[in-house]
Amino acid sequence: MSSVPVPAAKGTRRRAFLAILSRDLWVTLRREPGGFLAQALLQPIFFLFIFGRVLPEIGQAQGSYGSLLLPGVMALTAITVSLQNVALPLVIDFSFTKEIEDRLLAPLPAWAVGVEKIIHAALRGVFSAFVLLPIAAFVLPDGLQLGNASWPALIGVIVGGSLAGGCLGLVMGTAVPANRINIVFAVVLTPLLFTGATFYPWSALDSLRWFQIVTLLNPLTYVSEGARAAIGTGDHLATWAIPTGIVGSILLFGAIGLIGFRRRAVD
Repeated sequence: MSSVPVPAAKGTRRRAFLAILSRDLWVTLRREPGGFLAQALLQPIFFLFIFGRVLPEIGQAQGSYGSLLLPGVMALTAITVSLQNVALPLVIDFSFTKEIEDRLLAPLPAWAVGVEKIIHAALRGVFSAFVLLPIAAFVLPDGLQLGNASWPALIGVIVGGSLAGGCLGLVMGTAVPANRINIVFAVVLTPLLFTGATFYPWSALDSLRWFQIVTLLNPLTYVSEGARAAIGTGDHLATWAIPTGIVGSILLFGAIGLIGFRRRAVD
């Protein structure tokens, strides 16, 4: 497919960008709210219920484990929802429906279409992560413990994590052929889940130093630790390391993803 740059005023580009974003949000809210909520919330709800409620009640975990788990599950939800909502639609658009061609005809540079995909998916990720809070109030035996929470920090961490997930999804959606996407999801999501400090604080891995170092390569680690720091549930990474890891992930995966998107768009 090809994309011919169309000269346009800055205001025209902004209106076109917002129009595409508004359409995507309208489709989410009006046409597929049930499917979106099921995709976004089913797994994290079961994580909270099994690990945060069932295991403590049968004596296989400490009663306070749910409070330690919640920030990690919020981080996991923000990243995976954003990742999936960029990668899967892009694979379909580029391989089957060719819907991406209509967007590339808008008075926008190709990279801006990719940025819109990231922002739309990130908004889904942010919403899904924060919806877990009222759910956790009912699921966890001790309810929510947010008395020491820093809400600006929590919002910043979840927004940053959602953007990082969207950027990673852009990399996958532009680099993986349609017939391999299921394999790549299995290969990427499983290590992402279990090496991202979702179920444990990073500092608890001191006795497994090699694994502790490996987890620093996972952007989810910084989001999980940032959410723990913001909510105030125990030890966490150094405060300077958390934004460094999140911003670094956005810049790295964002640059790779946008380069790949432009290459596919003008191919």
